Amino acid sequence: MEDYMKPTPLKTKYFTPGVIVIFAFATVGILFLLARLIFGLGAVTNLSNQYPWGIWIGIDVAAGVALAAGGFTTAALGHIMHKEEYHVIVRPALLTALLGYTFVAFSVAMDLGRWYYIWHPLIMWNGNSVLFEVGMCVMAYLTVLYIEFIPIVTERFIGRVNLPGFLSALNKPVDSLLRILDKTLDKTMFIFIIAGVVLSCLHQSSLGTLMVIAGPKMHPLWQTPILPLLFLLSAISVGFPMVIFESLITSKSFGLKPEMKVLSNLATMVAPLLGIYLAFKLGDMVIRQTFVYLNEFSVESVLFLIEIFFGIIIPLRIFLSPKLTKTRAGLFIGSALVIFGVLLNRINNFIIAYNPPYKFAAYFPSIGEILVTLGFVALEILLFRAFVMIFPIVSVPQPVASKTKFFIRGK
Repeated sequence: MEDYMKPTPLKTKYFTPGVIVIFAFATVGILFLLARLIFGLGAVTNLSNQYPWGIWIGIDVAAGVALAAGGFTTAALGHIMHKEEYHVIVRPALLTALLGYTFVAFSVAMDLGRWYYIWHPLIMWNGNSVLFEVGMCVMAYLTVLYIEFIPIVTERFIGRVNLPGFLSALNKPVDSLLRILDKTLDKTMFIFIIAGVVLSCLHQSSLGTLMVIAGPKMHPLWQTPILPLLFLLSAISVGFPMVIFESLITSKSFGLKPEMKVLSNLATMVAPLLGIYLAFKLGDMVIRQTFVYLNEFSVESVLFLIEIFFGIIIPLRIFLSPKLTKTRAGLFIGSALVIFGVLLNRINNFIIAYNPPYKFAAYFPSIGEILVTLGFVALEILLFRAFVMIFPIVSVPQPVASKTKFFIRGK
Protein backbone atom coordinates (compact mmCIF):
# COMPACT_ATOMS: atom_id res chain seq x y z
CA MET A 1 0.00 0.00 0.00
CA GLU A 2 1.13 3.56 -0.80
CA ASP A 3 0.19 6.85 0.82
CA TYR A 4 -0.74 10.06 -0.92
CA MET A 5 -1.56 13.47 0.56
CA LYS A 6 -5.17 14.62 0.44
CA PRO A 7 -6.85 17.62 2.09
CA THR A 8 -9.43 16.38 4.53
CA PRO A 9 -11.31 17.70 7.60
CA LEU A 10 -9.43 16.83 10.77
CA LYS A 11 -11.45 14.70 13.16
CA THR A 12 -10.63 15.45 16.77
CA LYS A 13 -12.25 17.14 19.74
CA TYR A 14 -12.39 20.91 19.51
CA PHE A 15 -11.91 21.88 23.15
CA THR A 16 -8.62 21.04 24.81
CA PRO A 17 -7.02 22.68 27.89
CA GLY A 18 -5.02 24.98 25.59
CA VAL A 19 -8.08 25.88 23.53
CA ILE A 20 -10.01 26.74 26.72
CA VAL A 21 -7.28 29.19 27.75
CA ILE A 22 -7.34 30.75 24.27
CA PHE A 23 -11.14 30.94 24.47
CA ALA A 24 -10.83 32.87 27.75
CA PHE A 25 -8.53 35.44 26.09
CA ALA A 26 -10.99 35.77 23.21
CA THR A 27 -13.90 36.34 25.61
CA VAL A 28 -12.08 39.06 27.56
CA GLY A 29 -11.06 40.74 24.31
CA ILE A 30 -14.65 40.75 23.08
CA LEU A 31 -15.83 42.33 26.33
CA PHE A 32 -13.34 45.21 25.97
CA LEU A 33 -14.30 45.51 22.31
CA LEU A 34 -17.95 45.92 23.30
CA ALA A 35 -16.92 48.61 25.78
CA ARG A 36 -15.10 50.43 22.96
CA LEU A 37 -18.22 50.24 20.74
CA ILE A 38 -20.53 51.50 23.50
CA PHE A 39 -18.39 54.10 25.27
CA GLY A 40 -15.96 55.15 22.54
CA LEU A 41 -12.19 55.04 21.99
CA GLY A 42 -11.33 57.18 25.01
CA ALA A 43 -12.88 54.72 27.45
CA VAL A 44 -10.67 51.82 26.35
CA THR A 45 -7.53 53.23 24.69
CA ASN A 46 -4.72 55.66 25.49
CA LEU A 47 -4.98 57.33 22.09
CA SER A 48 -4.86 61.12 21.85
CA ASN A 49 -4.55 63.96 19.34
CA GLN A 50 -0.76 63.52 19.44
CA TYR A 51 -1.01 59.74 19.05
CA PRO A 52 -4.08 59.06 16.87
CA TRP A 53 -3.13 55.43 16.42
CA GLY A 54 -1.49 52.78 18.57
CA ILE A 55 -1.09 49.02 18.61
CA TRP A 56 -4.44 48.46 16.90
CA ILE A 57 -2.83 49.94 13.79
CA GLY A 58 0.82 49.07 14.46
CA ILE A 59 0.16 45.42 15.34
CA ASP A 60 -3.37 44.46 14.31
CA VAL A 61 -3.24 46.17 10.90
CA ALA A 62 0.35 46.82 9.76
CA ALA A 63 1.84 43.66 11.27
CA GLY A 64 -1.29 41.64 10.55
CA VAL A 65 -1.14 42.48 6.85
CA ALA A 66 2.55 41.53 6.69
CA LEU A 67 2.13 38.25 8.57
CA ALA A 68 -0.72 37.26 6.25
CA ALA A 69 1.65 37.47 3.29
CA GLY A 70 1.97 33.70 3.19
CA GLY A 71 -1.30 33.66 1.26
CA PHE A 72 0.00 35.42 -1.83
CA THR A 73 3.55 34.03 -1.69
CA THR A 74 2.39 30.40 -1.60
CA ALA A 75 -0.30 31.11 -4.22
CA ALA A 76 2.42 32.47 -6.51
CA LEU A 77 4.62 29.47 -5.77
CA GLY A 78 1.98 26.76 -6.11
CA HIS A 79 -0.30 28.11 -8.84
CA ILE A 80 1.62 30.67 -10.89
CA MET A 81 5.02 28.92 -10.81
CA HIS A 82 3.31 25.49 -10.86
CA LYS A 83 5.40 23.96 -8.08
CA GLU A 84 3.09 21.02 -7.51
CA GLU A 85 4.94 19.70 -4.45
CA TYR A 86 3.93 22.81 -2.48
CA HIS A 87 0.19 22.40 -3.00
CA VAL A 88 -0.12 20.74 0.43
CA ILE A 89 0.64 24.09 2.10
CA VAL A 90 -1.41 26.35 -0.17
CA ARG A 91 -4.78 25.82 1.53
CA PRO A 92 -3.57 26.39 5.13
CA ALA A 93 -1.75 29.52 3.94
CA LEU A 94 -4.93 30.70 2.19
CA LEU A 95 -6.96 30.20 5.37
CA THR A 96 -4.35 32.04 7.45
CA ALA A 97 -4.42 34.97 5.02
CA LEU A 98 -8.23 35.00 4.88
CA LEU A 99 -8.58 35.13 8.66
CA GLY A 100 -5.69 37.60 8.98
CA TYR A 101 -7.15 40.09 6.52
CA THR A 102 -10.64 39.68 7.96
CA PHE A 103 -9.37 40.77 11.37
CA VAL A 104 -7.28 43.52 9.77
CA ALA A 105 -10.54 44.95 8.44
CA PHE A 106 -12.14 44.64 11.90
CA SER A 107 -9.13 46.36 13.48
CA VAL A 108 -9.33 49.30 11.08
CA ALA A 109 -13.02 49.70 11.87
CA MET A 110 -12.42 49.57 15.61
CA ASP A 111 -9.67 52.20 15.37
CA LEU A 112 -11.96 54.67 13.61
CA GLY A 113 -13.67 57.18 15.86
CA ARG A 114 -16.93 56.53 14.04
CA TRP A 115 -16.46 52.85 13.21
CA TYR A 116 -19.82 52.61 11.49
CA TYR A 117 -18.45 54.80 8.64
CA ILE A 118 -15.95 52.15 7.54
CA TRP A 119 -17.88 51.82 4.28
CA HIS A 120 -17.28 55.46 3.22
CA PRO A 121 -14.20 54.80 1.03
CA LEU A 122 -16.37 52.62 -1.22
CA ILE A 123 -18.30 55.67 -2.45
CA MET A 124 -16.20 58.64 -1.29
CA TRP A 125 -13.05 58.29 -3.37
CA ASN A 126 -9.92 60.31 -2.66
CA GLY A 127 -7.18 59.44 -5.14
CA ASN A 128 -4.66 61.65 -3.32
CA SER A 129 -4.83 59.59 -0.12
CA VAL A 130 -2.42 56.75 0.57
CA LEU A 131 -4.90 55.27 3.04
CA PHE A 132 -7.55 55.24 0.31
CA GLU A 133 -5.30 53.09 -1.88
CA VAL A 134 -4.49 50.79 1.04
CA GLY A 135 -8.16 50.48 1.99
CA MET A 136 -9.34 49.71 -1.53
CA CYS A 137 -6.57 47.15 -2.11
CA VAL A 138 -7.24 45.43 1.21
CA MET A 139 -10.98 45.25 0.53
CA ALA A 140 -10.38 43.95 -3.00
CA TYR A 141 -7.83 41.37 -1.83
CA LEU A 142 -10.07 40.21 1.02
CA THR A 143 -12.84 39.65 -1.56
CA VAL A 144 -10.39 37.69 -3.71
CA LEU A 145 -9.40 35.53 -0.72
CA TYR A 146 -13.02 34.61 -0.05
CA ILE A 147 -13.50 33.76 -3.73
CA GLU A 148 -10.36 31.58 -3.63
CA PHE A 149 -11.83 29.78 -0.61
CA ILE A 150 -15.10 28.90 -2.39
CA PRO A 151 -13.69 25.76 -4.11
CA ILE A 152 -12.84 24.37 -0.66
CA VAL A 153 -16.45 24.95 0.40
CA THR A 154 -17.82 23.30 -2.75
CA GLU A 155 -15.49 20.32 -2.30
CA ARG A 156 -16.78 19.86 1.23
CA PHE A 157 -20.51 20.22 0.61
CA ILE A 158 -21.31 19.19 -2.98
CA GLY A 159 -23.54 16.13 -2.67
CA ARG A 160 -23.58 16.56 1.13
CA VAL A 161 -25.97 19.48 1.62
CA ASN A 162 -28.37 18.35 4.35
CA LEU A 163 -30.16 21.33 5.88
CA PRO A 164 -32.48 20.48 8.80
CA GLY A 165 -36.23 20.96 9.14
CA PHE A 166 -38.04 23.33 6.82
CA LEU A 167 -34.68 24.39 5.34
CA SER A 168 -34.42 20.98 3.69
CA ALA A 169 -36.33 22.43 0.74
CA LEU A 170 -33.18 24.40 -0.06
CA ASN A 171 -30.94 21.33 -0.27
CA LYS A 172 -31.19 20.91 -4.04
CA PRO A 173 -30.97 24.63 -4.91
CA VAL A 174 -27.93 25.08 -2.67
CA ASP A 175 -26.26 22.00 -4.11
CA SER A 176 -26.94 23.25 -7.66
CA LEU A 177 -25.47 26.66 -6.77
CA LEU A 178 -22.35 25.02 -5.35
CA ARG A 179 -21.90 22.98 -8.53
CA ILE A 180 -22.27 26.09 -10.71
CA LEU A 181 -19.71 27.97 -8.60
CA ASP A 182 -17.34 25.02 -8.73
CA LYS A 183 -17.47 24.74 -12.53
CA THR A 184 -17.22 28.50 -13.04
CA LEU A 185 -14.28 29.04 -10.69
CA ASP A 186 -12.47 26.01 -12.06
CA LYS A 187 -12.10 27.92 -15.34
CA THR A 188 -11.52 31.42 -13.93
CA MET A 189 -9.58 30.87 -10.69
CA PHE A 190 -6.26 31.83 -12.31
CA ILE A 191 -7.59 35.37 -12.73
CA PHE A 192 -8.26 35.74 -9.01
CA ILE A 193 -4.91 34.18 -8.06
CA ILE A 194 -3.01 36.67 -10.23
CA ALA A 195 -5.17 39.52 -8.92
CA GLY A 196 -4.45 38.47 -5.35
CA VAL A 197 -0.68 38.55 -5.90
CA VAL A 198 -0.81 41.97 -7.58
CA LEU A 199 -3.12 43.50 -4.96
CA SER A 200 -0.94 42.18 -2.13
CA CYS A 201 2.18 43.79 -3.58
CA LEU A 202 0.34 47.09 -3.94
CA HIS A 203 -0.95 47.49 -0.41
CA GLN A 204 2.09 45.92 1.30
CA SER A 205 4.24 48.68 -0.17
CA SER A 206 1.64 51.40 0.34
CA LEU A 207 1.73 50.88 4.11
CA GLY A 208 5.36 51.99 3.87
CA THR A 209 4.33 55.01 1.81
CA LEU A 210 1.98 55.96 4.63
CA MET A 211 4.95 56.38 6.99
CA VAL A 212 7.11 58.14 4.38
CA ILE A 213 4.71 61.07 4.32
CA ALA A 214 5.12 61.36 8.11
CA GLY A 215 8.44 63.02 7.26
CA PRO A 216 10.44 64.37 10.22
CA LYS A 217 7.90 62.94 12.66
CA MET A 218 9.68 59.60 12.21
CA HIS A 219 13.08 58.67 13.61
CA PRO A 220 15.81 58.69 10.89
CA LEU A 221 16.67 55.03 11.53
CA TRP A 222 13.38 54.09 9.87
CA GLN A 223 12.42 57.14 7.84
CA THR A 224 13.59 56.53 4.26
CA PRO A 225 12.25 57.12 0.73
CA ILE A 226 12.55 53.39 0.04
CA LEU A 227 10.32 52.44 2.98
CA PRO A 228 7.60 51.13 0.59
CA LEU A 229 10.17 48.79 -0.97
CA LEU A 230 11.39 47.66 2.47
CA PHE A 231 7.81 46.95 3.57
CA LEU A 232 7.22 44.85 0.45
CA LEU A 233 10.51 42.95 0.79
CA SER A 234 9.91 42.24 4.48
CA ALA A 235 6.39 40.98 3.76
CA ILE A 236 7.69 38.63 1.05
CA SER A 237 10.48 37.48 3.38
CA VAL A 238 8.06 36.58 6.18
CA GLY A 239 5.56 34.80 3.92
CA PHE A 240 7.25 31.38 3.83
CA PRO A 241 8.41 31.46 7.49
CA MET A 242 4.81 32.18 8.51
CA VAL A 243 3.64 29.17 6.49
CA ILE A 244 6.33 26.96 8.08
CA PHE A 245 5.47 28.22 11.57
CA GLU A 246 1.74 27.67 11.06
CA SER A 247 2.30 24.20 9.59
CA LEU A 248 4.47 23.07 12.51
CA ILE A 249 2.00 24.44 15.08
CA THR A 250 -0.96 22.80 13.31
CA SER A 251 0.83 19.45 13.10
CA LYS A 252 1.68 19.58 16.79
CA SER A 253 -1.83 20.64 17.80
CA PHE A 254 -3.58 17.88 15.84
CA GLY A 255 -0.98 15.16 16.39
CA LEU A 256 0.03 14.99 12.71
CA LYS A 257 3.40 14.31 11.20
CA PRO A 258 4.72 17.54 9.63
CA GLU A 259 5.68 17.53 5.97
CA MET A 260 9.37 18.02 6.74
CA LYS A 261 10.52 17.52 3.14
CA VAL A 262 8.17 20.21 1.83
CA LEU A 263 8.93 22.59 4.70
CA SER A 264 12.68 22.07 4.38
CA ASN A 265 12.52 22.78 0.65
CA LEU A 266 10.44 25.86 1.35
CA ALA A 267 13.03 26.99 3.90
CA THR A 268 15.74 27.08 1.22
CA MET A 269 13.94 30.05 -0.35
CA VAL A 270 13.88 32.08 2.85
CA ALA A 271 17.60 32.88 3.09
CA PRO A 272 17.85 34.61 -0.34
CA LEU A 273 14.75 36.70 0.45
CA LEU A 274 16.11 37.70 3.85
CA GLY A 275 19.48 38.48 2.27
CA ILE A 276 17.92 40.82 -0.28
CA TYR A 277 15.90 42.55 2.44
CA LEU A 278 18.99 42.96 4.65
CA ALA A 279 21.08 44.27 1.75
CA PHE A 280 18.56 47.01 0.94
CA LYS A 281 18.12 47.91 4.60
CA LEU A 282 21.84 48.21 5.35
CA GLY A 283 22.60 49.79 1.97
CA ASP A 284 20.02 52.48 2.66
CA MET A 285 21.63 53.17 6.04
CA VAL A 286 25.06 53.57 4.43
CA ILE A 287 23.80 55.87 1.67
CA ARG A 288 21.85 58.09 4.08
CA GLN A 289 24.51 57.69 6.81
CA THR A 290 21.87 57.06 9.45
CA PHE A 291 24.14 54.51 11.15
CA VAL A 292 25.46 57.44 13.22
CA TYR A 293 22.25 57.25 15.29
CA LEU A 294 23.33 53.82 16.51
CA ASN A 295 26.02 55.56 18.56
CA GLU A 296 23.26 56.99 20.72
CA PHE A 297 22.02 54.78 23.54
CA SER A 298 18.26 55.15 23.20
CA VAL A 299 15.12 53.07 22.95
CA GLU A 300 15.15 53.59 19.19
CA SER A 301 18.74 52.42 18.65
CA VAL A 302 18.33 49.37 20.91
CA LEU A 303 15.10 48.26 19.23
CA PHE A 304 16.60 48.82 15.79
CA LEU A 305 19.56 46.56 16.63
CA ILE A 306 17.24 43.91 18.09
CA GLU A 307 15.18 44.05 14.90
CA ILE A 308 18.27 43.59 12.71
CA PHE A 309 20.12 40.92 14.70
CA PHE A 310 17.26 38.80 16.02
CA GLY A 311 14.83 39.40 13.17
CA ILE A 312 17.18 39.09 10.17
CA ILE A 313 20.80 38.11 10.82
CA ILE A 314 20.28 35.17 13.23
CA PRO A 315 17.41 33.58 11.25
CA LEU A 316 19.39 34.18 8.06
CA ARG A 317 22.21 32.09 9.54
CA ILE A 318 19.71 29.37 10.51
CA PHE A 319 18.14 29.20 7.05
CA LEU A 320 21.58 29.10 5.41
CA SER A 321 22.30 25.85 7.27
CA PRO A 322 21.03 22.73 5.42
CA LYS A 323 21.44 20.77 8.66
CA LEU A 324 19.24 23.11 10.72
CA THR A 325 16.52 23.44 8.06
CA LYS A 326 16.01 19.68 8.13
CA THR A 327 15.04 19.72 11.83
CA ARG A 328 11.77 20.81 13.40
CA ALA A 329 13.58 22.91 16.00
CA GLY A 330 15.64 24.72 13.38
CA LEU A 331 12.62 25.45 11.20
CA PHE A 332 10.51 26.55 14.17
CA ILE A 333 13.13 28.84 15.75
CA GLY A 334 14.18 30.36 12.43
CA SER A 335 10.60 31.03 11.35
CA ALA A 336 9.62 32.40 14.77
CA LEU A 337 12.55 34.84 14.68
CA VAL A 338 11.63 36.13 11.21
CA ILE A 339 8.03 36.63 12.35
CA PHE A 340 9.29 38.40 15.47
CA GLY A 341 11.54 40.63 13.35
CA VAL A 342 8.75 41.74 11.00
CA LEU A 343 6.36 42.23 13.93
CA LEU A 344 8.95 44.40 15.70
CA ASN A 345 9.66 46.29 12.47
CA ARG A 346 6.02 47.30 12.13
CA ILE A 347 5.83 48.27 15.81
CA ASN A 348 9.01 50.31 15.42
CA ASN A 349 7.75 52.09 12.31
CA PHE A 350 4.24 52.87 13.46
CA ILE A 351 4.78 53.41 17.19
CA ILE A 352 8.41 53.69 18.34
CA ALA A 353 9.73 55.79 15.43
CA TYR A 354 6.71 58.09 15.36
CA ASN A 355 7.39 61.28 17.32
CA PRO A 356 4.75 64.04 17.08
CA PRO A 357 6.13 67.61 17.06
CA TYR A 358 4.07 68.68 20.07
CA LYS A 359 4.10 65.80 22.50
CA PHE A 360 2.61 66.25 25.96
CA ALA A 361 2.91 62.63 27.11
CA ALA A 362 4.37 59.42 25.76
CA TYR A 363 2.04 56.77 24.35
CA PHE A 364 1.78 53.37 25.96
CA PRO A 365 -1.08 51.00 25.11
CA SER A 366 -3.82 50.60 27.69
CA ILE A 367 -4.89 47.28 29.16
CA GLY A 368 -7.96 47.46 26.92
CA GLU A 369 -5.88 47.88 23.77
CA ILE A 370 -3.62 44.98 24.69
CA LEU A 371 -6.50 42.65 25.58
CA VAL A 372 -8.42 43.48 22.40
CA THR A 373 -5.31 42.70 20.34
CA LEU A 374 -4.78 39.41 22.21
CA GLY A 375 -8.49 38.70 21.81
CA PHE A 376 -8.28 39.12 18.04
CA VAL A 377 -5.29 36.76 17.87
CA ALA A 378 -7.16 34.24 20.04
CA LEU A 379 -10.25 34.45 17.83
CA GLU A 380 -8.13 33.82 14.73
CA ILE A 381 -6.66 30.70 16.34
CA LEU A 382 -10.10 29.44 17.39
CA LEU A 383 -11.54 30.02 13.92
CA PHE A 384 -8.54 28.39 12.24
CA ARG A 385 -9.04 25.29 14.39
CA ALA A 386 -12.75 25.21 13.57
CA PHE A 387 -12.17 25.64 9.84
CA VAL A 388 -9.62 22.83 9.56
CA MET A 389 -12.06 20.53 11.38
CA ILE A 390 -14.93 21.40 9.01
CA PHE A 391 -13.27 21.89 5.62
CA PRO A 392 -10.64 19.90 3.66
CA ILE A 393 -7.71 22.23 4.29
CA VAL A 394 -4.89 20.26 5.91
CA SER A 395 -3.43 17.44 3.82
CA VAL A 396 -2.98 14.10 5.57
CA PRO A 397 -1.70 10.75 4.26
CA GLN A 398 -4.38 8.62 2.64
CA PRO A 399 -3.90 4.89 2.00
CA VAL A 400 -4.16 3.62 -1.55
CA ALA A 401 -4.92 -0.04 -1.99
CA SER A 402 -2.67 -1.77 -4.50
CA LYS A 403 -4.35 -3.34 -7.50
CA THR A 404 -4.58 -7.14 -7.36
CA LYS A 405 -3.85 -8.97 -10.59
CA PHE A 406 -5.49 -12.33 -11.23
CA PHE A 407 -3.83 -14.79 -13.55
CA ILE A 408 -5.57 -17.84 -14.94
CA ARG A 409 -3.26 -20.79 -15.34
CA GLY A 410 -2.46 -21.44 -18.96
CA LYS A 411 -3.47 -17.93 -20.17
